[in-house]
Amino acid sequence: MNAGDTAWLLVSAALVLLMTPALALFYGGMVRKKNVLSTIMHSLTAIPLVTVVWVTFGYSLAFGKSHHGLIGGFEYLGLRGLDMQLHGTTPTLAFVAFEMMFAVITPALISGAFAERMKFSAYVAFVLAWSILVYVPVAHWVWAEEGWLCKLGALDFAGGTVVHLTAGASALVCALMVGKRLKYPQERPLPHNLTMTLTGAGILWFGWFGFNAGSAPSSGWVSALAFVTTHLGAAGGAVGWVVVEWKHRGKPTALGIASGLVGGLVAITPAAGYVGPMGAFAIGFIGSIVCYVAVQAKYKYGYDDSLDAFGVHGVGGLTGALLTGVFSVKRTFPGVTDPIGAEGLLAGNPKQLGIQVLACAVSAVYAVGLTWIILKVIDKTLGLRVTITDEREGLDTTQHGEEGYAG
Repeated sequence: MNAGDTAWLLVSAALVLLMTPALALFYGGMVRKKNVLSTIMHSLTAIPLVTVVWVTFGYSLAFGKSHHGLIGGFEYLGLRGLDMQLHGTTPTLAFVAFEMMFAVITPALISGAFAERMKFSAYVAFVLAWSILVYVPVAHWVWAEEGWLCKLGALDFAGGTVVHLTAGASALVCALMVGKRLKYPQERPLPHNLTMTLTGAGILWFGWFGFNAGSAPSSGWVSALAFVTTHLGAAGGAVGWVVVEWKHRGKPTALGIASGLVGGLVAITPAAGYVGPMGAFAIGFIGSIVCYVAVQAKYKYGYDDSLDAFGVHGVGGLTGALLTGVFSVKRTFPGVTDPIGAEGLLAGNPKQLGIQVLACAVSAVYAVGLTWIILKVIDKTLGLRVTITDEREGLDTTQHGEEGYAG
């Protein structure tokens, strides 16, 4: 066991956990004040729900002994036998905790697609079912050593495919199946507190260093590279969004720079340990512009992705995963035996881009299909959507009996 690696992994796990309350602020500020608590509840509730799933059998299925590269086994139920094991140079329980925080935030990201209109009971059922049936298998395919996409050579350093693409693709299905908010798109509800949203965006930026740099095999060369590329991806994303928004709308907005930096962070996530600094800036810049176009598309096509979960996370994750296949470079660091990454298209290896396309297509199609089934079952049993009366009154009072702002 290496004490430095262990300390960094534990700190990174805490940083990733912080991202879920940050997401609550980010999303909470963008809805109307009558729905702020219900929106924040979506993110915070995911923490205990997914934690229970992860420690009972989720980790075992995601990272246990592989069965044909498709799913793990049940040997680690309740995390049994892991308290004295090592994962690389760190205690396995530290790795369990780190990966748990990824599993926690992923379904919370989806909630941005149906904010202000889904029943809380339906949300609870959705988070539990989606985490088990979608997140766990895809995490095994891509991140477990014997997962079939991992063995194929798919690159996903910290979750562009596993986290953002699966969540974003599922978010689009949710937006379409739950339906539009009342009077949308004739009336487009304005954010009630952009200060809250910008605060959430800043904390997300901070937490993302743990998200990406913590995904390195150890605290060293690769984590330092991922730390720098994460920051440059965010910066490139903010610049890209502001440039295109300024040109398109005539004014740069506070919500725009927040959305842009998040879009850049999403795009750099799969590539963080595989590309150089300038490649990271380019990925963030390109990714945020693609996200901007995707966000505008919802107005053209009429679907109600309330807080742009698909437009930013789905499209940004897809763009970043594909650009990983373009910009990635295979490196051998001093004192490190095994090389990191693979040569991408710009390094003369178009095959890697093809592998990235396959991984994205399979993950997205699987997420879409299973999400549709999950929502159908929930709609037939619990019902997905609140009543028209409840939606008009607001979910804070009708679902939780509280108000975010007294008086």
